[in-house]
Amino acid sequence: MTPWEVYAVKYADRNSRTRKDSFLFDDNHDQPHDMDYFIWVLRQRDEIILVDTGYDQEEGDRRGRPIRLNPVEALAPLGIVPENVSTIIVTHLHYDHAGGLRHFPNATIHLQASEMAFATGPCMCHGTMQAPFTADHICEAVQRLYSGRVIFHDGDGEVREGLTVHRTGGHSQGLQVVRVLTEAGWMCLASDASHYYENFLSGKPFPIVVNLADMFEGFKTIRSLASSDDLVIPGHDPLVRELFPSTGPDHVFRLDRGPVKVFPS
Repeated sequence: MTPWEVYAVKYADRNSRTRKDSFLFDDNHDQPHDMDYFIWVLRQRDEIILVDTGYDQEEGDRRGRPIRLNPVEALAPLGIVPENVSTIIVTHLHYDHAGGLRHFPNATIHLQASEMAFATGPCMCHGTMQAPFTADHICEAVQRLYSGRVIFHDGDGEVREGLTVHRTGGHSQGLQVVRVLTEAGWMCLASDASHYYENFLSGKPFPIVVNLADMFEGFKTIRSLASSDDLVIPGHDPLVRELFPSTGPDHVFRLDRGPVKVFPS
């Protein structure tokens, strides 16, 4: 099988958080704990596949969470033209992962059926459950469905050779992670199955959780999908930028050759 190139593209950050925002049952709850926001890019020859789309300035303004770069601008250094993107893997439908779908109008999305059911079902009658979702983003996904541009998965599914998705749940009902073959081995893009390395390495759950048991099992799953722990890529950890090299622009990092610094234990 031909390995994929994998890039992490940072487009936003939140540096006013504390550890209580990242970990349940943490003794150092008041210590600062920063968060980065990424879009991931998979490239094999002429094909480019996005994993998630981030959120844009409009959404950032609505939520009071400013971004550094709009998704289209953030991806431009990799030569990505939004209208030419044909495939997007949506790990889940939270605003910071599906909030840029409208910028890629021709893309077919890969999504867990359980995530669509969750985001459009009775759980959304509860404000707390609804908070990480934005109705416009869900409507965009439904529009894709009715135009024949949603491919649903039920658990494990293949997107391309050397590229698969796997439902973990936990953080959101239909959260899925991505397993991709790289030069360094099998890599797992964990997305929000583990926001930080510390979540899965120390078994510390993230506070936004639909099913705590699924989250704990998800920590096991992402480790089993990767060739080694240093090839599990968490969804929001600034440490990714220290472990993996930038590719020129200071917001784009190449993952597929493995980390260039010693992995934290």
